[in-house]
Amino acid sequence: MIIGAGGAFKQVLVSSGVGDAIAQLATSWELSPLVMAFVVAGLIRIATGSATVALTTAAGIVDPIVEHMTGVNLPLLVIATGAGSLMFSHVNDAGFWLVKEYLGLDVKQTFKIWTVLETLLSFMAFAVVMIINVFV
Repeated sequence: MIIGAGGAFKQVLVSSGVGDAIAQLATSWELSPLVMAFVVAGLIRIATGSATVALTTAAGIVDPIVEHMTGVNLPLLVIATGAGSLMFSHVNDAGFWLVKEYLGLDVKQTFKIWTVLETLLSFMAFAVVMIINVFV
């Protein structure tokens, strides 16, 4: 159901013109597709709280933009999108509450541990993607 909801949300964003607006911004700012995928996934993750929804929605937005670009490393694009979908886990995230309850933490502790961990993981994975992209 989550993946279906992510696909539906992606289609709402694309149909409403958000995907086109992001495409225009990316073109005018000349963003790397890897950076664009990471940022779009991260913004959706922050807004919705779900990594799955962020990943599927960002993929649906970024795919038509990079479809006609040359030189895009698709495996790295997928990893960058996944990395962006992990950042800033917070109270909208079911995983946040699972970690909180399973580890017996309070909300403040969960932010200090889980949110920081997920965010570090996100940015470190993105850094590795960017380093690999230089050599591949």
